[in-house]
Amino acid sequence: MGETRKRGRKPKAPASTTETMDFQYTSASNATQTDYVAAQNDVFSAANDSVPTAAAAAAAKNDANNPAPARRGRGRPRKSEVGHMEDTEPHAAASPERRPYQNGAVVLEPPPQPVAKWESVAARVMPAMDAVVKVFCVHTEPNYSLPWQRKRQYSSSSSGFIIGGKRVLTNAHSVEHYTQVKLKKRGSDTKYLATVLAIGTECDIAMLTVSDDEFWEGVSPVEFGDLPALQDAVTVVGYPIGGDTISVTSGVVSRIEILSYVHGSTELLGLQIDAAINSGNSGGPAFNDKGNCVGIAFQSLKHEDAENIGYVIPTPVIMHFIQDYEKNGAYTGFPILGVEWQKMENPDLRLAMGMKSDQKGVRIRRIEPTAPESHLLKPSDVILSFDGVKVANDGTVPFRHGERIGFSYLVSQKYTGDTALVKVLRDSKILEFDIKLATHRRLIPAHTSGTPPSYYIIAGFVFTAVTVPYLRSEYGKDYEFDAPVKLLDKHLHAMAESTDEQLVVISQVLVADINIGYEDIVNTQVLAFNGKPVKNLKSLANMVDNSNDEYLRFDLEYQQIVVLHAKAAKAATLDILTTHRISSAMSDDLKT
Repeated sequence: MGETRKRGRKPKAPASTTETMDFQYTSASNATQTDYVAAQNDVFSAANDSVPTAAAAAAAKNDANNPAPARRGRGRPRKSEVGHMEDTEPHAAASPERRPYQNGAVVLEPPPQPVAKWESVAARVMPAMDAVVKVFCVHTEPNYSLPWQRKRQYSSSSSGFIIGGKRVLTNAHSVEHYTQVKLKKRGSDTKYLATVLAIGTECDIAMLTVSDDEFWEGVSPVEFGDLPALQDAVTVVGYPIGGDTISVTSGVVSRIEILSYVHGSTELLGLQIDAAINSGNSGGPAFNDKGNCVGIAFQSLKHEDAENIGYVIPTPVIMHFIQDYEKNGAYTGFPILGVEWQKMENPDLRLAMGMKSDQKGVRIRRIEPTAPESHLLKPSDVILSFDGVKVANDGTVPFRHGERIGFSYLVSQKYTGDTALVKVLRDSKILEFDIKLATHRRLIPAHTSGTPPSYYIIAGFVFTAVTVPYLRSEYGKDYEFDAPVKLLDKHLHAMAESTDEQLVVISQVLVADINIGYEDIVNTQVLAFNGKPVKNLKSLANMVDNSNDEYLRFDLEYQQIVVLHAKAAKAATLDILTTHRISSAMSDDLKT
């Protein structure tokens, strides 16, 4: 699981500036080893310059008595080579002590190991490292193209970490469509069955727990730190591909901004780092130099023009997820304002909207009909501030010293059901509204929250509701380029007029005598049935099943129509289901 920019696995390269966690020991070890080797090479270089002189004197003395032993010394391994190969512990970069000659060579000994320094590092590193676990998951994904069945199950591994309250955090995509989840602690050979408590698809975070008390013994939960600053060192810990043991990579925070969360198809605050994040790192913690967690690794960017770009879910998003679960007993999501807006950077546009020279804001283009504020706000209103924070003409708000961020960040800090004070300019007048925030349902949902797809079959015509997973199943990862233009237009721009509205299509036609001539209809939207608009898949199924008309007429886009004899169509449906080994003509959610 977890692919680059696709579900949480991301390549990044370790930076040499980091000094945190286990990698601090590794970095320090590498640095001291390098310095020590360099010092050894310098010493041995000097020694080799001087030893031949002493050896020559010894050889001259030995030549008269026994010349053969002098030649025998050529095959002996150099002391410098032996010392370097055996050096596996960190050493200070001090010059080795010189000892008396033995057998015509200088004996060099490395300086004492800095034991106290390592112990101080280990004291900080080890507790946090022990809280990182490996997540094993068996997935069984729905088959969106054949919605009456599921795909073949597969297994994946990722990372997670223990937090307070006997809970474990990992990525949502790590346990997506799970049938079984198991956890294994560092240094343990036992896998413990886990229970999924909550899955936040939008923020790509999942919360797990383990009922076996043995799992929690001897482990201290990870503590969270503040949002890091640019160039702060971070250390990513997890179980990526390339081995079975824990892995540590390091880097720095290179960017903080609103990011596109690929798995959830949302935009939330995120950190860009240059630490190596690979497949399997998903769900692993990112630590600061104090050993506190500042984020969760979840995705990376793979592009021919980009290198070492990985992304981390920051602590504000993590804490929002945790507190949402604690307040409501379930994950309720991140609210949105439900408007599309336009920048007001053009001075003529600002004058036309009645804005004064000292006023800044963004113009509302469209409002979601299902949004709570749809009866308060209007198109062409200019949003001046959100909860007292002024919005700039480019849609940004002050973030930290020297930084600005999109004002959607302020919205994402709210919880579902919270209210916000929005100040707008309308007809040169300033108005204030207390708006209740909520999560909004899209016409084409970005995800199905783990529920199986809905379908309805009549006379071999397979009807289904369009979702992003369905488009991905039909047209692959590049569905945004390969799907029909009309479906893409609705996906990108259409808004639902009601909370239960769906985009219903004929997915395919299971060929039979009853549907001769209609075999080529694929992914075509159904607009009406017997003259009545189709609101959603359930309403269509009810209208067809309860129809007393002689014929069934479906009006499709592109002015196509499908006409079937009602009795013949319903009789043929049973034979078609039997032929294709389909147990039911509709999904379970349509039967209630």
